[in-house]
Amino acid sequence: MSDHKTPSAWRPATRLLHAGLERTEFGETSEALFLTSGFVYDNAEQAAKTFTGEVEHYQYSRFANPTVTALERRLADLEGAEACVATSTGMGAVSSALLSHVRAGQRVVASRALFGSCHWIVANLLPQYGVETVFVDGGDLNAWAEALSKPTAAVLLESPSNPMLDVLDLQAISDLAHKAGALVVVDNVFASPLYQKPLELGADVVVYSCTKHIDGQGRVLGGAVLGRKDWITETLQPFTRNTGNALSPFNAWVMLKGLETLSLRVDAMARNAATVADYLAEAPGIISVRYPGRKDHPQYELAQKQMSGGSSMIAFEVAGGQEGAFAFMNALQLIAISNNLGDARSLVTHPATTTHMKIGAEERARLGISDGAIRFSVGLEDSADLIDDLARGIAALPQR
Repeated sequence: MSDHKTPSAWRPATRLLHAGLERTEFGETSEALFLTSGFVYDNAEQAAKTFTGEVEHYQYSRFANPTVTALERRLADLEGAEACVATSTGMGAVSSALLSHVRAGQRVVASRALFGSCHWIVANLLPQYGVETVFVDGGDLNAWAEALSKPTAAVLLESPSNPMLDVLDLQAISDLAHKAGALVVVDNVFASPLYQKPLELGADVVVYSCTKHIDGQGRVLGGAVLGRKDWITETLQPFTRNTGNALSPFNAWVMLKGLETLSLRVDAMARNAATVADYLAEAPGIISVRYPGRKDHPQYELAQKQMSGGSSMIAFEVAGGQEGAFAFMNALQLIAISNNLGDARSLVTHPATTTHMKIGAEERARLGISDGAIRFSVGLEDSADLIDDLARGIAALPQR
């Protein structure tokens, strides 16, 4: 296959189409889909040398596959990372990044504001393997400094966070973490690879659920871990290859197609989100709105500093608690109820009873996830139609 080198002057939209492109001898326009589980060798000697690493040759699609490699190269190019490993899901990316790196007797410090399954890994899974875990208020740098005053193996955080869109100071936290010897892992899903570059802000590893904006059209699951080449090859890859956390070639091919329109979709979704957030902020029955692009966001100045866009995500609270949230959501005709996000179609979910149900009421209260909180993933519909639908939800709120 011919390797298409990526000129350094190319801008993101061009890179999303052409970065790392390889063509077979057939000269196909679209990336080839190598839907194969295994590969053959010219002779026994080549097979033996492949397994010792003396020869580069694909062995088995659990280890590597040309279509998956194409996705990994394009994601690494977009992120500005030295290397990437694609995984079967976003949670596979998070769990692999942590479990490959951390050992029994070590410490992990995490922001309290995490997606429910990420919170479960830190609160429940890691301690089962003898790892000490500590949660901190992500916005409190003094709390980070105290937690990181001891040697620490890894730090995990999200910014903006799921679901309340807290924005964390990635550079300041990374500086504190590195003094403690920690690997900094940032879940960048809400910002997307277009609107925030954690590696440029001090992070060591970036993780994605590629299910979200990268596919972004509700079709396939996938994840990605990006970082330094030495850490990827020496620490992460032995873990993913031997535990079987591999992305299917078909899903990788679908995501390559998703990347081609990523900048168009995310920019349009963010424009819609900004318009809708302004509407919700003035609407009756809406107690509060959180959107990183609005000046009333608690960390607006920080968001302006480390993000280049406002995100496709909004968090807002309706009057009436859970009763009000359910009435609001059930009245919607266009916006669907789903726990997915980053999709071309607009989606809402009630975190207290879905994505963050298992962390408990006390922890939700600490995170500001009220019973009336709704997470809104804004899609590509006409913003006027979205506002009309949100008006239906507002009209359905219980009268007090």
